[in-house]
Amino acid sequence: MRIIIDGRNCEAEPGEYILAVAKRNGIDIPTLCSSDALPGIGSCRICVVELIERNKTRVVASCIYPITHEAEVITNSQRIIGIRKTIMKLLLSRAPENEHLSNFAKRYGLWPSELLNAQEEECILCGLCTRACEELGANAISTVGRGTDKKVSTPYDEPSAVCIGCGSCAAVCPTKTIKIEEINGTRTIWGKTFELLRCKRCGEHYAPREYIDFMEKKLGEKSEADYCSSCRKVMQAEKFRDIYRI
Repeated sequence: MRIIIDGRNCEAEPGEYILAVAKRNGIDIPTLCSSDALPGIGSCRICVVELIERNKTRVVASCIYPITHEAEVITNSQRIIGIRKTIMKLLLSRAPENEHLSNFAKRYGLWPSELLNAQEEECILCGLCTRACEELGANAISTVGRGTDKKVSTPYDEPSAVCIGCGSCAAVCPTKTIKIEEINGTRTIWGKTFELLRCKRCGEHYAPREYIDFMEKKLGEKSEADYCSSCRKVMQAEKFRDIYRI
């Protein structure tokens, strides 16, 4: 199926999202809440584009809009730039101190110091972290509160009994708001400290026992928990090398 993006002819599979097609063809569409690890939900709306189909033009979120027939997409019209600028103002008014978000906003000529009544937050409530935790099956964090008090947290803001210290939430956070501290063989996240296992091959600390136990139970099989992922890859390669020599 043919789709035109910014004047370029691109091939797309039926049902494929506009953002995915653009990425594959090297066309930049800015995103915040989009992650390769999770399906898109279009919460930040930064990825909006103009879609022209059947002689009608409308604005859609490219990360969640599936292509069903031939169409034309414009990613950087004055209309779209204006919409993204407004969205960035709203996000910055919530999290003006976030360095990653501030640098992103400068693409649109916005500066946190110009905003009035800004909140002192860093999280933009995109929901990626809570979705990652839910998809994994831990459910240690969620959005709590309402209105301007809404935030992501553990139950009652206390260290969660079900948190496994995997760090998936921090890995998908687009503004790098969720912090992980690793020191002296321990990992601290969401106010909870975990002892890290040490790899028997390279000696590096790599994962909490709670995470390994959780995944073994979920997958129903024992893992090579004595080794970090890098060493497991090397060991697997060595195994194949020995087999090939035979």
